[in-house]
Amino acid sequence: MNAPQSDIVLEMRGITKRFPGVLALDRMNLKVRRATVHVLVGENGAGKSTLMKVLTGVNSIDEGEIYFRGEKLELRDATTALSRGISMIHQELSPVLDMTIAENIYLGREPTLGKGILSRFVDFKTMVSDTQTLLNRLGLKYDPRTRMRDLSIASMQLIEIVKAISRGASLIVMDEPTSAISDAEVEMLFRQIADLKAHDVAIIYITHKLDEIFRIADDITVMRDGQFVASDRASNYDETKVISQMVGRTISSIFPKENVPIGEEILSVRNLTRAGVFAGVDLNVKSGEIVGLAGLIGAGRTEVARAIFGLDPIDAGEIRLNGEPTHFASPADAIRFGVAMVSEDRKAEGLVLCRSVLENISLASLHKFAPGVFINDGAERSEAQRMINLLQIKTPSATVVADNLSGGNQQKIVIAKWLLGDLRLLILDEPTRGIDVGSKSEIHKLMVQLARQGIGILMISSELPEILGMSDRVFVMSAGAMMGELKRSDATQENIMRLATGGLS
Repeated sequence: MNAPQSDIVLEMRGITKRFPGVLALDRMNLKVRRATVHVLVGENGAGKSTLMKVLTGVNSIDEGEIYFRGEKLELRDATTALSRGISMIHQELSPVLDMTIAENIYLGREPTLGKGILSRFVDFKTMVSDTQTLLNRLGLKYDPRTRMRDLSIASMQLIEIVKAISRGASLIVMDEPTSAISDAEVEMLFRQIADLKAHDVAIIYITHKLDEIFRIADDITVMRDGQFVASDRASNYDETKVISQMVGRTISSIFPKENVPIGEEILSVRNLTRAGVFAGVDLNVKSGEIVGLAGLIGAGRTEVARAIFGLDPIDAGEIRLNGEPTHFASPADAIRFGVAMVSEDRKAEGLVLCRSVLENISLASLHKFAPGVFINDGAERSEAQRMINLLQIKTPSATVVADNLSGGNQQKIVIAKWLLGDLRLLILDEPTRGIDVGSKSEIHKLMVQLARQGIGILMISSELPEILGMSDRVFVMSAGAMMGELKRSDATQENIMRLATGGLS
C-alpha cells in the first residue's frame, strides 16, 4: 500500500517482540494513513494485540522503530503514548467497578477545584457535567453518576469508547470493539467512527467479523505468525482474499454442518424461572443434536445456561437429564452427571491464567490422573498433548502459561478441558467470540464431531450466521421469555429477529 509520506500518521518498522519461548512479532511493518480506518486482521496468535500493546507502550520492543506524525516515538510506558495522542480500547475490559461512569472516564486526570490547596480536591460537578456532554454527543442515555458495576458488558464497552474519545486522541486503537454490543450499538459506534474520521482521527480496528471489515475499512493489513503478509486498500480485497492471506489456505466451509443421527432426549427444561431474570423457559436437547439459543443481548440466554449448569439458583421449574428429574446445586454436580459449560468470559470463568496449558486442560479431570494420592504425570501430559493436537492449540509446549496465549487458543484450552470428561451435554456460550475465521471453522468441525459421538450441544451465539449455519433447531428468547422454537428449515434471519424483538412483525 503506497501513500504520500505526508499522508502517513503512523509507521511501525521492523517491530520484533520476544516472550519466553515465543517470537510474538517478527520484523512487523505497519503504515496508517491519517483520517482513515485501518483494519488489522489475522488469526488468533498472529500478533495483532501484541503489536498494538507495543504501539501503546504496554509492551517494550526488542527491535524496530515507531514514527508518529513524522517524529520518532520513544515509548517508555502507556502514559507516554496517551500524552502523544494514542489511545486504545482493549478487548478485555478493566473498569473500576465501584467507581461511577464519570470517575472511570476521567480516572487519573480528574478536574480539580482550583490551584494551590484546592488542586487536591476533585471538582465532581464539572466532571459529571463534562461526562454528560460526552454522552449526549454520542447519543448515550446513561447517568454519569451510575456505578460501572451496575452496567452490562455492552455498556462498559461503550464507556471505554467514550473514555478514548474524551482524551482527544489523534489515533485510536479499537480491539474487537463490537464483540459484546448489540446491532443498534454497533451502528452507533460506526457513526461515531465516521465522525472521528471527519475530525482527522485515524483508527486502527481489529476484528474477526468479515462483514465489519468491508463496511468500515479504508485500508487492510494482514498478519500471520507475527509477520507482515500484505497491506492494501480495502477496495482491492474480498472475503476470499482476506481469509486466504490470514490462514495461508482457503476455508471451504466455515459452517461444516452435517446431518447426524438424532437420538433420545438428553436435556429437558420445563417452566424454568428465576424471579426478575427469566420466567417459564422450556427447551430440550437430544443426543447428537446442536441446538441454538438465540436472542438479543440481555434476553436472558446466558442466565438460563448458568441456571441449568448449577451456577445460579432457580425459583421454579424442572430440569430432566436423560428423563430423570435433576437439580444441580453446583457446577460440580453438573460435571458429575456429564454436563459441561464453556462460559462467554473465558478469562474470568474458564481458565486459571497463571497456570500452564497442561494444568488447565487436566483441571476438571484430575480424578482420572490421581487414582491415589499422587498425580500420574505421564498420563496427564499424554492426554493434554492429545488435546493440544486435536484442537490444534498453538503453543510452544504444554508447560506455557495460559495467559501468554491468544484469545482463540485460550478458548480451545477451555473446550479441551471438558473433552477429557465423560460428556453427555456441552453448553457453549458464545463459543467463537473473538476468534478468527480459521479457528471458528476448527471449532465448528469439532462441534460436528462431538455430535457424531452422540453428545448434545446447546449453543448460545449472538452471531446469526453461526446460529443458522450450525443449529439443528433454534430456540429464541426475548426479555427473559422463550418466544419460540424453529426447525432448521424454518430458521431464517427474519424469523429469528421477529421472535428476538418480542414477536413483532
